[in-house]
Amino acid sequence: MKINQLATLTKVPSKTIRYYEQVELIPKATRNSSGYREYNSTDVDNLVFIRRCRELQIPLEQIKVLIQVQKDKNSSCCEVDLLIEQQLENVRKTINELVLLEKTLNTLAKSCSSDIVSDCGILKNLTQ
Repeated sequence: MKINQLATLTKVPSKTIRYYEQVELIPKATRNSSGYREYNSTDVDNLVFIRRCRELQIPLEQIKVLIQVQKDKNSSCCEVDLLIEQQLENVRKTINELVLLEKTLNTLAKSCSSDIVSDCGILKNLTQ
């Protein structure tokens, strides 16, 4: 199949597929006699896996690790567990930061009762 078909099947844009090849996240596609990239069902599976990982905001370098680990079906999944735990911790940290951001913005939003910029409580708070 060609790259546009692969993009449709996997819901990964063609530009992103080419980028993944460039950074060696996926193997370079074979080329047909016309020079077009050709893909197969393994490429579909790999891209769906990568897309799911990206949906979980797993960085590309860690996805490379996950792809490599899968090659030895009998190896321990400790590395996978650790990677997911680290990602979970990153998400929790981001949630905490967003909660603090929400509180700060909420406080700012309530700090202005004026319709005149010179008396704006929001701007005064932002300059302190």
